[in-house]
Amino acid sequence: MNDYLERLGQKAKNASYQLASLNAQQKNQLLTSVAKALTLARDEILAANQKDIEAAKDNGLSNALIDRLLLNEERLMGVIGDIDNVVSLADPIGSEFDSQLLDNGLRLCKRAVPLGVIGVIYEARPNVTVDIATLALKTGNAVILRGGKETLESNKVLCRVIRQALVEQGIDENSVQLIESPDRELVSGLLRLDKYVDMIVPRGGQGLQRLCAEQASIPVILGGIGICHLYVDSKVDQQKAIEVIANAKVQRPTVCNALDTLLVHEQVAQSFVPQVCEALHKLGVDFYGCENSAKLAADLDIKLQMATSESYATEWLALTLGVRVVKDIDEAIAHIRQYSSGHSEGILTDDIHQAAYFLNQVNSAAVYVNASTRFTDGGQFGLGAEVAVSTQKLHARGPMGLEALTTYKWLASGDYTSRS
Repeated sequence: MNDYLERLGQKAKNASYQLASLNAQQKNQLLTSVAKALTLARDEILAANQKDIEAAKDNGLSNALIDRLLLNEERLMGVIGDIDNVVSLADPIGSEFDSQLLDNGLRLCKRAVPLGVIGVIYEARPNVTVDIATLALKTGNAVILRGGKETLESNKVLCRVIRQALVEQGIDENSVQLIESPDRELVSGLLRLDKYVDMIVPRGGQGLQRLCAEQASIPVILGGIGICHLYVDSKVDQQKAIEVIANAKVQRPTVCNALDTLLVHEQVAQSFVPQVCEALHKLGVDFYGCENSAKLAADLDIKLQMATSESYATEWLALTLGVRVVKDIDEAIAHIRQYSSGHSEGILTDDIHQAAYFLNQVNSAAVYVNASTRFTDGGQFGLGAEVAVSTQKLHARGPMGLEALTTYKWLASGDYTSRS
């Protein structure tokens, strides 16, 4: 097992040297070739994904998780289309910045360079395989992928097609490698492969995040857990607010930027809570509510289960919403500080002073005024596809696009300069 990972690491490191020497045009040509190859192989990819879906159903996986596994033709073509978006983005590699001439005669600058080799451990979504490979190749990084066993058939075909496209462009196929074995010991081994791997990105649940944080000897980017909140202020357009809340909760409830808890100012709660519960209930949403919100919704034919600290700390990934009535913005902020994962929060208000206060006091990766939390996404932020959404504060935060996969080196030029 160790020998297998050692070989994987060596191949990735060697491939990274070739990738680092490619110019922007060569990398864009490579990505265009990958997109074409995936398009031509779409029937094979969808057939492999159907095998994963059938296995998931046989194993009793929830509908929410099966939705995360699914690659229908529309989703697959959307994933391939995102490659074109990445091709159109400026290549950050090779850019120089912070140039200065020192008193000692040295001219210094920083140059953006690839990280080298990135290890990505992820669950469910097969689109991650393409997203990660695309961004890694665009930034000259080799990547070692370890997807979940639930999408193994999909990932095997996706990686094979990508590797074939690499070979056709004269690029080392080991620039993109997939760990095909579901053996969990390989995850632990990858986390300690610091001789070859420069950064680990886990995309999955709390258990995976903690495992990586505790066992890795390599820098880890934590994130992907979204316990997201919207706060409805006392001065708000209630109808517009309901539309935003519905979007944040219902558009795609199985993703990390979907809404989990709604906080409502007590001054508007009497009219707003029944309205929003009725509107969302028609869309299939179930509720966990505080005592006040349950009373306000009592006249509706809707049962709110009693909310607890455990329910407020839950990332639902389903058509379930927590509701709490708060006395003011400070109580809302206190709730967010206690239960948020640091992913995405927002305020719905027509009061610019309350909006400014919320922006200053809430320190999540993305904070919104009068907008859905569903925008926390690399594509929506203009980054192209994303590697992950980081909820930590060092190196990268929020949706991680191209720049998050770079580092820099100092370049110093002198005139046979010696230090005095």
